Amino acid sequence: MLSPIAFAIAFGAYAQESGDAEGHDSHKMSSANATADAAPSTEAFLAANRKMHTAMEVSYTGDADIDFVRAMIPHHEGAIEMARIARDYGDDPDVRKLAEGIITSQQAEVDWMVQWLEKHGNP
Repeated sequence: MLSPIAFAIAFGAYAQESGDAEGHDSHKMSSANATADAAPSTEAFLAANRKMHTAMEVSYTGDADIDFVRAMIPHHEGAIEMARIARDYGDDPDVRKLAEGIITSQQAEVDWMVQWLEKHGNP
């Protein structure tokens, strides 16, 4: 699982910027963020973000455990994809190192969640 320190590093700045009142919609990147001559990394981030949000639209069952795990899998997969983009397009060695850590830790969590769902009859 993601350690509290890694979580704070990965998401702390985002939480400060977005504020609690905006809710989950604040994750959405508007097309105003992209231009016709957008950098390849911007196009990749926009595509990853769209894919993640579409995949997170799960049908809820009323079982909080199952619903949480089913929604978190695409959320983590989206984070993994964004980390790959940062790793592949970024220049800062510290950001690339953080991205590698996110890829490793969140993939392990995805694997755990998939196995958990299989054990609980809800793949």
